[in-house]
Amino acid sequence: MLAETAAREVARDGRVAPAPRFWVRVTRVKIRTVELSVPAAAAAILATAATMLVLDLAWLGIVARGLYASALGHLMRPEAWWPAALLFYLFYVSVIAAWAVFGTGAPSAAARRGAGLGFVAYTTYELTNWAVLRDWPAWIVPIDIAWGIALTAVSALAGKLAERAVGGRPARREAPR
Repeated sequence: MLAETAAREVARDGRVAPAPRFWVRVTRVKIRTVELSVPAAAAAILATAATMLVLDLAWLGIVARGLYASALGHLMRPEAWWPAALLFYLFYVSVIAAWAVFGTGAPSAAARRGAGLGFVAYTTYELTNWAVLRDWPAWIVPIDIAWGIALTAVSALAGKLAERAVGGRPARREAPR
């Protein structure tokens, strides 16, 4: 509607307005592949998982234990349900490795992508809980988001450094057309 109004106003001035275009035509897509040895990939995944597990268990079990107990004690189980935790770690480490570790060439880029992924993942979790759970404390939202950013960035960095230590810098090339 706005484009049509603008076109009419231009036409009143005596100039012919070009028809507005609202579509995009994709003419070329570049796909990059990463060549990586199995030992380098395994080292990256293991380093990512170990870093994430150690840091997250230290955060949840020691550093912020009282914080979570006071804020979410009425929502917490007496013991963690480990099958769900294992599924989360398997899924999240896989995404960190695929997106942040293997998708970049430099450790700093892996850390930046990890931070971005942590921001998206933990913000989604926190804002969803805040929106649907009656007693979710607002003050814990920025703390958890900051933790997710730091945890994911450091885990991705550790994975990239392990990949480089074992297999060197991966060669990037365009996929055959």
